[in-house]
Amino acid sequence: MMSDALIKAKNIFMNIQKNNQDNKEIEIMVEISWEEMKAHLDHAAAKISEQVKVEGFRPGKVPYDVLKKQVDEMQILQEAANFAVRATADKVLQDELKDLQAIGQPRVAVTKMVPCSPLEYKITISLMPEIKLGDYKNLKIKSVEEKVEEEEIEKVLKDLQNMRAKEVIVDREIKNSDKVIVNIQMFLDKVPIEGGQSKGTAIIIGADYIIPGFDKELIGAKKGDVREFILPYSKDHYQKNLAGKRVDFKVDVAEIYERAIPELNEEFAKSLGGRNLEELKKQIKENLSKEKEQRAEQKTVMEIFEKILSKTTFSHLPETMIESEVHNMIHELKHGVEQQGGQFDDYLVHIKKTGSDLEKDFHSDAEKRVKTSLMISQIVKIEDIKIEDKEIQEAVNRQLAAYDNNQELKKKADTPDFRNYIHYNLINQKAIKKLKEWNAVN
Repeated sequence: MMSDALIKAKNIFMNIQKNNQDNKEIEIMVEISWEEMKAHLDHAAAKISEQVKVEGFRPGKVPYDVLKKQVDEMQILQEAANFAVRATADKVLQDELKDLQAIGQPRVAVTKMVPCSPLEYKITISLMPEIKLGDYKNLKIKSVEEKVEEEEIEKVLKDLQNMRAKEVIVDREIKNSDKVIVNIQMFLDKVPIEGGQSKGTAIIIGADYIIPGFDKELIGAKKGDVREFILPYSKDHYQKNLAGKRVDFKVDVAEIYERAIPELNEEFAKSLGGRNLEELKKQIKENLSKEKEQRAEQKTVMEIFEKILSKTTFSHLPETMIESEVHNMIHELKHGVEQQGGQFDDYLVHIKKTGSDLEKDFHSDAEKRVKTSLMISQIVKIEDIKIEDKEIQEAVNRQLAAYDNNQELKKKADTPDFRNYIHYNLINQKAIKKLKEWNAVN
């Protein structure tokens, strides 16, 4: 239903109706005359006919009236609709949103597509909410400085030694610190646990990676042996279906490797690129210190955000932004799983979740991210924080240098989308830097 804010604008080929939905989003109904659609139909026919052989015509040269007798006419109409939307949507948005502050990506849906009739489509785009900021200066958020302990340096050195261990297949009983390849079956009340079967799993005896007590049960076993045992899962275990339960294990030993751990000496330090052991320890300490500084800084920034948001109100939150953020969070998770060599579908089975479950789980955090993003945008606007073209170009150059002037990235770097992405990141960084200057105290 059109509100009192209905606006009609006509020209020769197009009729536009705009409806403001409670200041939350704008719906723009666009009607393109059949006369105007004819040009798009010809383009669509040319594209489709590149893949369709029609006697008497060269590929890509078949007129619409001829092609519609050879293929489903709705296929041509759909392609023509795509051309028409691409040709008109940007101009419609530019004209109709002059006095409005839109946010997020527009959604486009074709609502009527019939031969010899006007094409109708709808553009929906969210409007920037009214934001009343809480205090965002002089919040006196204390920064915490963490020192690097000697035990942390020793742990890194031990991890490096383990990473450099030489492995040799042996035919003997399993000992502590061996690497073993096992096939695992897990049962609950004699019923196989979903996702509890694995083949070729590598474990380091003594690390208790799977569950406390698991490794101890394998000591003394030889290649080909099968060990069966029961272990209790803690009540707070992350796998809720196993928490507080006693699980039956059946483990086949497939291979045993003896691991020769290199000595922690000058030679070992040199193998890692250091001049000597003392320099290696110094480098490790510097790296750990930087990590702690970054974590502390991130914690301070999050506390600043939370303090400001606790006193900030929003007239509404654009659902499209929340949906987009949920999608980004799932993409980040999927990328992380795949980076570690896993399959996302297997991961979902393992955690007993569906894609829809993740969307629900992430909704609250996505909402918080959207609030933070809108809050920063409002501060940028009030404080008139700007990014110069020179800063954008310098950031682009740094990215290109980091990727050794990758040709594909070079092409991408010249696009408006990429430069907008760089601009968005830079302006957020500048705003966060200001917030730290205004609010963080030592």
